[in-house]
Amino acid sequence: MARAYDMYSRMEVVRWFGFVPGWPLTAPEQAVDMVRRWHARTTPDGRYGIWAIELRGSGQVAGTILLKRLPGRDEGVLTDDIEVGWHLHPDCWGNGYATEAARAMVDREFAAGTEQIYAVVDPGNEPSKAVARRLGMTYVGRRTDWYGGIETDTFVLPADKYPPRS
Repeated sequence: MARAYDMYSRMEVVRWFGFVPGWPLTAPEQAVDMVRRWHARTTPDGRYGIWAIELRGSGQVAGTILLKRLPGRDEGVLTDDIEVGWHLHPDCWGNGYATEAARAMVDREFAAGTEQIYAVVDPGNEPSKAVARRLGMTYVGRRTDWYGGIETDTFVLPADKYPPRS
């Protein structure tokens, strides 16, 4: 939990989330509550949720990876659109961990039959846009369809355009 608190209490991480009350975290117990909420939102079949990205060998948490249905303009209503997303601790930036973890989620979701996957990125977050491009995603413009109408740079990856890893 200490690592989650350390990551989500940093402005350089949470500044890309848009205006979200409660960010950055200001007390370690908030990380405990956050992880509990994430666990509660994981679908019973384990298909959608938010998980830790652990470094092989050390078990150190590099960040989080998510695969979930996107919330619409009314955040209480989920759409049928599927999002892959990532948050990494700054000491793990630039090592390919986000791309590797996101690729694993994309592989799994396409194997389950999903036709396309989105990434929604704060317009100023160039490193996350680069991850989306490395996944083979195509930029489709600025949209306000999700997360209560917040403007995001949107990327999409259709299953028929995704090259599976060899």
